[in-house]
Amino acid sequence: MIYNFDTVINRRGTDSIKHDFAQERGKPADVLPMWVADMDFPAPPEVLEDIQKAVRHGIFGYTEPKDAYYKAVADWFDLHYGFRITQDEIIKSPGIVFALVQAVRALTRPGEAVLIQTPVYYPFFDIIRDNERTLVTNPLIYNNGRYTIDFMDFEHKIADNKVKLFILCSPHNPIGRVWTREELDKLNSVCVKYDVLVLSDEIHCDLVWPGYTHTCFGLLNENAVIATSPSKTFNLAGLQVSNLFVKNKDLHSRLKAEMRRSGYSQLNTLGLAASQSAYTKGGPWLEALKKYLAENIKLTKEFLAAHIPKIRLVETEATYLLWLDFSNYELTQNELDHRISEGAKLWLNSGTTFGKDGEGFQRINVACPKATILDALGRLEKEFK
Repeated sequence: MIYNFDTVINRRGTDSIKHDFAQERGKPADVLPMWVADMDFPAPPEVLEDIQKAVRHGIFGYTEPKDAYYKAVADWFDLHYGFRITQDEIIKSPGIVFALVQAVRALTRPGEAVLIQTPVYYPFFDIIRDNERTLVTNPLIYNNGRYTIDFMDFEHKIADNKVKLFILCSPHNPIGRVWTREELDKLNSVCVKYDVLVLSDEIHCDLVWPGYTHTCFGLLNENAVIATSPSKTFNLAGLQVSNLFVKNKDLHSRLKAEMRRSGYSQLNTLGLAASQSAYTKGGPWLEALKKYLAENIKLTKEFLAAHIPKIRLVETEATYLLWLDFSNYELTQNELDHRISEGAKLWLNSGTTFGKDGEGFQRINVACPKATILDALGRLEKEFK
């Protein structure tokens, strides 16, 4: 089947967070939104067909997945990452952030320290602080347009703060790093040494670019908790489905108990149908999508180099979220944000949203038709050339 990603679909008037809430969030009404991490493409047609079949049935009662759902999830991760998971090791959840919150509450106590590597996906900060845990950061090292891990600081922070839980972002959002097996082994050895549990958010694992390989942290540490979802891969975020992989029986029981205390029960009926369909039928669409996204990234990189070279694109290894370095302009973050939204009329993610280490950066979402990207790049050129 030939998949078309060039069609520009009008998402305004659909209550889209990305497209319909500019003024409510302090942006001009006419900004071009390229911020929140969903795609401006329809879900795979094979998945839409299965959703429509469920809609035609017409009854949306309480729903639990049968064996076929768990098999679809397990087969996907076995096939693509060599990570074998069984049905009784999967805990379903209505979303990655919800799942991470439950894990923090289940695996740590108030006041205990949780470590993250900044700049990083901004809900990580709230998950820790809002649940009265102690936030500890291990800032990543930015040098010559590339990020690496400060392993010495990582171990010192764990030892000095008696860290109980490490939340790993793998692949990393927003910097686009795919951690190597060697890097993950080093992180794991420190965590084992200090008896630190690892919660690995791997929601972007299916969007890794050629030349890089995602390693599921569960292959290194059977006590790790792995958070996954088809939402980024197949553009299903609004259907509210994610999965936690937990092999350790004690941790599994603690997480299940925390889920019950939250009042959580059955997942979204259409979300379950969509997820099972995506993991069983979505492979060809995903391959076509990745080729298109790779072209979008190449287009962005070449345009910036040719027309606005002072804006540096941090080389991405995964995700459709690009990390742009504006430090050559020597602007404060407020000045930069103002020129992006009021001058270029773009809605991007401000770098400091991901922590103070994101100062001087912006995150742009290129999961959209090429015409949209060219529009955005033209706006940047007009404002910053």
